[in-house]
Amino acid sequence: MNSFLKVVINFLATVLLSSNGLFAQTPNKIKWQEDLVIYKQSLEQKHIDLYNTVTKEKFENEWTKIYKNVEKLNDFEIILKLMHLTRRVNDGHTSVSMRNIPIHRFPFEVKFIDNEWRVVKISNEHSSLLKSSLIAIDDIPIEEVSTKVSEVAQFVENEYSQITRTGEYLNINELLYTLHITQKEHEAIFTFLDTNNQKIKTTLTALVSGSSAKPKDFAEVAIGIPEIKEPDNPSFPYLWFAPIENTEALYINFQSYPTFEEMQVFSETLVSYISKNQLKQIVIDMRNNGGGDLYVGIVMAYALNLADSVDWKNGVFVLTSNKTFSAGTSNAALFKQLLNAKLVGEPTGSNPTGYQDMDSFILPNSKLVITYSKRLFCLSDKANMALQPDMVINQKENDLFNNIDTVLKVLIERF
Repeated sequence: MNSFLKVVINFLATVLLSSNGLFAQTPNKIKWQEDLVIYKQSLEQKHIDLYNTVTKEKFENEWTKIYKNVEKLNDFEIILKLMHLTRRVNDGHTSVSMRNIPIHRFPFEVKFIDNEWRVVKISNEHSSLLKSSLIAIDDIPIEEVSTKVSEVAQFVENEYSQITRTGEYLNINELLYTLHITQKEHEAIFTFLDTNNQKIKTTLTALVSGSSAKPKDFAEVAIGIPEIKEPDNPSFPYLWFAPIENTEALYINFQSYPTFEEMQVFSETLVSYISKNQLKQIVIDMRNNGGGDLYVGIVMAYALNLADSVDWKNGVFVLTSNKTFSAGTSNAALFKQLLNAKLVGEPTGSNPTGYQDMDSFILPNSKLVITYSKRLFCLSDKANMALQPDMVINQKENDLFNNIDTVLKVLIERF
């Protein structure tokens, strides 16, 4: 065989192997047993209390089964078993992160609304399926699919984050394939029920996560109410405020955290606006707050306390949802105490009393990122339970069809 032909054959072999991603062991085989030892030792050394829920014996037994069977498993099967094991720790900050894994996602996102997995984002070519319900994947009912996915979804802390995280993992191609839900590696048949209760089957191809797809390539559900308009060019896209028209209330959209110094400046501007306009109600929307530095959030609480026009007995509301996590939950709990706020919406996806303050390490061979909890926060008298709203309001299906934010609509009607 001449040298040119050898080069061609080697090139084709490399392409075929790489196209399978993590489904097949590559020529440069990952030293999984070495990684597994580092995984276990590092968690034991770094986590504040690794065995607070699962016994060391049960954890080690499951770990040993993975360790002894690495030769029989492909890469993603090992990762999946490691995800299942890590869930045993039972805190939302101790997880196997997929950010270093070359995964593919099907081009849609779903959210659990009124007991249906509603499509809230999808590629433009399938935009007619927006707001439809996902009812099956490769003819497997979504109830069965979601149950399997929920057992390995990461960053789960309670029953509410389990629903949210399950939805976030339902479009991951490698996960669905390894769980024997889909039959092909990068393609599957999805069955939807449209808003007229008509079944629609369509074949979707998974895209490389973080690929060149842009926001404009997707159709997305946008809900709101006409009384609240986002200001032009806010200092932060994730932190801004606006008056609620026809009321004496201010809406604060608090999705994420700036720096300590930036929050000081923002909060001074915020209080100045409240005082100048003599506003009486404050609505702090933390439904999409995934966490950050809770001490930065306290800066806002400190500043707001200086606004004397506010009705401090009945006029402060904090909106929460199953997507309120980590520092978002902690700040919501603190706002309830420090600002006499009433919590409105859904239970939080994390627990105000529990293991938090996330850090991470990387396994040297697989490059998997493993996160863990460094601190124990006690911000409520109930351990390992979500922060419960004083006023339960859920997004309604009919409002979704009309792009109306049920929570804000109902709350403002009660002013």
